[in-house]
Amino acid sequence: MTADDSFGRLDDDDYPAYTMGRAADMLGTTQNFLRAIGEHRLITPLRSAGGHRRYSRYQLRIAARARELVDQGTPIEAACRIAVLEGRLEEAQRCRARTPVRPLPWGRPPPRGG
Repeated sequence: MTADDSFGRLDDDDYPAYTMGRAADMLGTTQNFLRAIGEHRLITPLRSAGGHRRYSRYQLRIAARARELVDQGTPIEAACRIAVLEGRLEEAQRCRARTPVRPLPWGRPPPRGG
């Protein structure tokens, strides 16, 4: 990948553009926090050729949600689990919104209380 290719990918939410130090600064947290959520498998940063952790904007959004929960007093393990479940719910809602509604084969149900 050339420098021009890398520059063009900066708009890509999944491009690992941020070092661990920069990511921690952006989130207002510590590098240890990022390591901890990695240990809890909330996010798995990619590694540079030199072995350094690199984070995408998508991963930073997830990390920011976990940090918000931890700041509210939620244990880090629970915060990571909540963030995962919220992500799954969001994806299910997007999937449901894309799925066309099919009418029931027997038509509309009878009115209630009638």
